[in-house]
Amino acid sequence: MTATGNSKSPGPQVEAFQQGLKDFGYIEGKNCLIEYRYESDGTPHRALVAELLQLGVDVLVIASLPAIRAAKEATKTAPIVIITTQDPVASGYIHSLSRPGGNITGLTRLTRELSVKRLELLTEIVPTISRVGVLWDTEGQSAAIGFKEYEVATRALKIGLQSLEVRKPKPDFAGAFRVAIKGRSNAVIIVRNPLTTSNQKQIADLAIKNRLPSINETSDFVESGGLASYSSNDADQFKRAAVYVDKILKGAKPGDLPVEQPTKFEFVINLKTAKQIGLMIPPTMLARADKVIK
Repeated sequence: MTATGNSKSPGPQVEAFQQGLKDFGYIEGKNCLIEYRYESDGTPHRALVAELLQLGVDVLVIASLPAIRAAKEATKTAPIVIITTQDPVASGYIHSLSRPGGNITGLTRLTRELSVKRLELLTEIVPTISRVGVLWDTEGQSAAIGFKEYEVATRALKIGLQSLEVRKPKPDFAGAFRVAIKGRSNAVIIVRNPLTTSNQKQIADLAIKNRLPSINETSDFVESGGLASYSSNDADQFKRAAVYVDKILKGAKPGDLPVEQPTKFEFVINLKTAKQIGLMIPPTMLARADKVIK
């Protein structure tokens, strides 16, 4: 399994996957072994995938665009279960959602397809927004796709966009927020990828310090202090990945297992953060929220 996070702090996604396996009777260390490889450790994706394949794993579970592409290039036979933010058909991973074909199946979180909806929600929370900063990792493949989606969304809603760029090995998040303030951005959207996810607390704190409303692509950011998020439930998606693993281990072919799409999306608001930045959330928005953190 490749995942974000690190060996000391696997994160809620990995924990949800582990629980999913337990629900099917797979107890790690007793009747199954899981090999973890974390993207944030700095090893190239191809090397991570190659290492897992050399170990002879029965199933690869992968949750990032670069790692999925590396796995697709590396093997046409080893079963691969993906949890992706992209459209897997448009991305070329599979032939169709109903009949994936080949050795890849899994779930799509539809993160990119929700870009316009997030921006709409942000403008309803803060009706005075005229310019939004988009914080993204310029070296991340999925982040680049995300940034382009927000470019389209801001044009459609006639809102100005400011690119707030960060990159490894020393992402200057504080500098990005200084650029946002100087450029008169009224709010910030954070494009999710391993770099922003591993620094989400720092990003949330900087948004609060600069009194900028933020909307995010996962509820984890809101738990860390971000203002709002709109997304599928990550824990549910990773837990559902265990369903695919179980079916494959019992003989099912990945190409015959339809790729799932989320049927429910969560709108989460951090009321504590709103108060810290001096923002009054409209009662109608609080009523629409699936979860309000106080």
